[in-house]
Amino acid sequence: MSLTSQEEAVADFATMADPYRQELLAYCYRMLGSVDDAEDQVQETMLRAWRAYSDFEGRSSLRTWLYRIATNSCLRALENRGRRPLPSDLSSPAADPDGPLASIRREVSWLQPMPDALVAAPSADPASVVSSRASMRLALIAALQYLPGRQRAVLILRDVLGWHAAEVAALLDVSVAAANSALQRARAHLAQAGIAEDDLREPADPADRALLDRYAAAFESADLAALTDLLRLDATLEMPPQPYWFAGRDNILQFLQSRVLTPGRFRLLPTAANGQPAVAAYQAAGNQVFEAHAVQVLTIRGGLVSRLVSFNDDALLRTFGFPAELPASGQPRP
Repeated sequence: MSLTSQEEAVADFATMADPYRQELLAYCYRMLGSVDDAEDQVQETMLRAWRAYSDFEGRSSLRTWLYRIATNSCLRALENRGRRPLPSDLSSPAADPDGPLASIRREVSWLQPMPDALVAAPSADPASVVSSRASMRLALIAALQYLPGRQRAVLILRDVLGWHAAEVAALLDVSVAAANSALQRARAHLAQAGIAEDDLREPADPADRALLDRYAAAFESADLAALTDLLRLDATLEMPPQPYWFAGRDNILQFLQSRVLTPGRFRLLPTAANGQPAVAAYQAAGNQVFEAHAVQVLTIRGGLVSRLVSFNDDALLRTFGFPAELPASGQPRP
């Protein structure tokens, strides 16, 4: 059966556009701070591009055209929603780990982690892989949330994706001078947040996986001594949607000891998010299973955990490709 001209056009568009889907997802995530929103905007981008594909005249590359549509789609989305914060963006650290704690705030649209597997496209250039992972780090994504939408786009396109000033100006329909001015303001804000241009290219340490395994084993067995050895003195712990957070190793350990950890309560499976080591956390339930609980993302500095963000949203584990439950008698942690 022969294809109709419309079916041929759809097949042609899919063949041409699908190779850009992963990088567009990473771009939209950097813009929006949410894997759910990013996936929605990529779908919107592809739909708009398909509808307009017959009018695409090839004056720019297909990649540039798709980025223009994705940028406009993200900017429209940002007009109707606030920034996505972490708890440390909203308040000072909790003073007493044993004291009364604020109630969960599910009404807040919290920052979400991005599974590496969704955006880790194969590349023949190892340097590009390193740069891509570094530019997904939680600290950067959180800092981007404070930038106006156009500044976010300019900084990502210039400093992360390596576009030229003229290309960015053309994409945003502004002058080169305006694009450069937006870039300087965005860089200045990131510098105030403690993020330098070189941080966008900081390589991951191969020893991070060994540290992740030690962390998971210590957390599962409620081994406070082992956790003490793994945390920096100035470490922080955040647990969205809980609005409170803790600063300092002693406060973190006191909170975990008094409110969280008992031997056998958790099972942790290794994964990766935002170019950083992470674990999928399951919590023991009364019906002899472990239920999906959280995705914990670790920031490692100097061979120790400096920041731990536990995204306590069981739905995130499906995004990372994990099941909703694990049998209590299942295989041991990898």
